[in-house]
Amino acid sequence: MPVNKEKYYEIYKELADNNVTLIAVSKLQSVHDIEEMYGMGQRDFGENYVQELIEKHEKLPKDIRWHFIGHLQRNKVKYIAPFIYLIQGVDSFNLLKEINKEAHKAGNKINCLLQVHIAQEETKFGLNEVELDEIIKTALERPALLSHVNIAGLMGMASFTGDVRKVKSEMKKLQSLFEKYISLIPLSTLSMGMSGDYKIAIECGSNMVRIGSLLFGARRSK
Repeated sequence: MPVNKEKYYEIYKELADNNVTLIAVSKLQSVHDIEEMYGMGQRDFGENYVQELIEKHEKLPKDIRWHFIGHLQRNKVKYIAPFIYLIQGVDSFNLLKEINKEAHKAGNKINCLLQVHIAQEETKFGLNEVELDEIIKTALERPALLSHVNIAGLMGMASFTGDVRKVKSEMKKLQSLFEKYISLIPLSTLSMGMSGDYKIAIECGSNMVRIGSLLFGARRSK
């Protein structure tokens, strides 16, 4: 399906009015469609698969800000460390250390979001509150351990459900954690909200949303 230009401009204006950054989720979308949206002014794109991201990075303009929004395996960090703009799904301290190591090798400093498990679905990845607290404390007490990463904020995914109260409750939980830690560490980004729930996310303080199907239509199969 072609890019839905009308919907893109509608969402872009809505988000801009609320100072929210739009990540266009381009996983499994063609280079042509990404180029089309790039031509409309979009610069932030989100990818889930390392190999696909590498191939697109090689073919597309170098001022694109690539966001890795999937579950990242530690042994694949080295492939994206030289160019990635933001890794949104850091769900363990070991992964954060690996990103720091590969960023150092690449002469880079990589922005990261700590992914917090807020959904009641078991399939979602993410840190629990104890793990989150330990990482924040380590970042504060032993900054040399993470000298090549910038913990820029938190990310979370609410349950995939039509129960608005449940979604809002989960998002409010992440908002409260963000507000708790922003007094300790200079966090700037609260990333939550996708095509089906981004409006609720904005109500709950999100300043970055990840939208795919509303912009590109149904995804192609992998």
